[in-house]
Amino acid sequence: MSEVVMPRLSDTMEEGELSRWLKNVGDAVHRGDILAEIETDKATMDLEAFEDGILEQQLVAPGTLVPIGQPLAIIGDGSGTAVPVEAPSASVPIESEAAELVEAPVAQPVAPAASAAPASAQHPIEGRLRTSPLARLVAREHDIELESVAGTGPQGRVVRADVEAAIARKSATPVARPVATAVAPVAAPADDEEIPLGNIRKVTARRLTESQAVPHFFLTSVVDVEKLIALRAEVNASLAVKGLKVSLNDLLVAAAAVALREHPDANSSWGGDRLLRHGHVNIGIAVATDAGLVVPVVTDADRLSLARIAQTTAALAAKARDGKLALADMSGGTFTISNLGMFGIDQFTAVINPPEAAILAVGAAIPVPVLRDGELVDVPKMKITLTADHRVLDGATAAAFLRSLTGILEQPLRILL
Repeated sequence: MSEVVMPRLSDTMEEGELSRWLKNVGDAVHRGDILAEIETDKATMDLEAFEDGILEQQLVAPGTLVPIGQPLAIIGDGSGTAVPVEAPSASVPIESEAAELVEAPVAQPVAPAASAAPASAQHPIEGRLRTSPLARLVAREHDIELESVAGTGPQGRVVRADVEAAIARKSATPVARPVATAVAPVAAPADDEEIPLGNIRKVTARRLTESQAVPHFFLTSVVDVEKLIALRAEVNASLAVKGLKVSLNDLLVAAAAVALREHPDANSSWGGDRLLRHGHVNIGIAVATDAGLVVPVVTDADRLSLARIAQTTAALAAKARDGKLALADMSGGTFTISNLGMFGIDQFTAVINPPEAAILAVGAAIPVPVLRDGELVDVPKMKITLTADHRVLDGATAAAFLRSLTGILEQPLRILL
């Protein structure tokens, strides 16, 4: 008999949601079979079996948020088969004792003191605030400060029931209302629609909110892309027999890869107490999907041919649209490109994807009148804006990188060398 536990499926993952079971209690399973689907902070992943046997127990119901390492199921010889747990109701917390006790060291004893809360509800005097994963999730959704909630779990851990009680108290608290005026309040339109947030959109919102703590600065350059567009046309003509087509974004990825190789400081990340200068140039491409923003990664972009970059980006974009990106497709990025030029956006600033040091925002190529040989001619120009983490890059370093990238885009044969 062996336990199937919640695995760590990404470098930022602390917990995962068991979306649905694909095997039922009593089913025979073999090594490599998919037992369930797990939603992580990056994607929906498959939970594989690592041995043969019978699925005897399902310890977690679909929809449950489970910390890393907590048991999800038991595989054995069939003798311990049990009825699977049912999905939780909205009012009954299903956090198991194991979930409550994760990272819960024994608190030092404290002297008795007068308090309105029972002893079991006091936060330990030493160490950090202890909360369960579901408590943190519910608190975030309802804007509840966990520090203000008395915990009733082991060692004063705040559990979901504690947060729900705080929500109820908050709702019951009378709110001062403005003095009535002659203008009646506007009622919400009857045809308003509430759209539940998917996991990808929730994670994107949380990570981009975290990004606001990064000290950003912005640098913009105007690029003459006449030669770049001409090169694209020539390359596509030669690749037509192979059924391949290079996009402007592919050329941007290739050019950025060359510039990052020349400026390794820009290919770095913030490591808390150190800087991480990466040996691989892995470029993420921001892709908007119906489920939210995802960033698949072109790994080792500086070592790929332009044709190979085009093949890779096309495959990643298709998987992103179909919701089939795997963890490996979105891991390891060292730099990101966000291109809104196809929407007619002239210029914008993008938010850094932590822990990367920079992201490049790309606008549309727009004809600009230029005096050439005494005559006005239209030259396609494009604005690119680098957002940089000031903890990792200073202004001069970032400017040197952007200058090199601009030069490569204006003399694009360097991409092919």
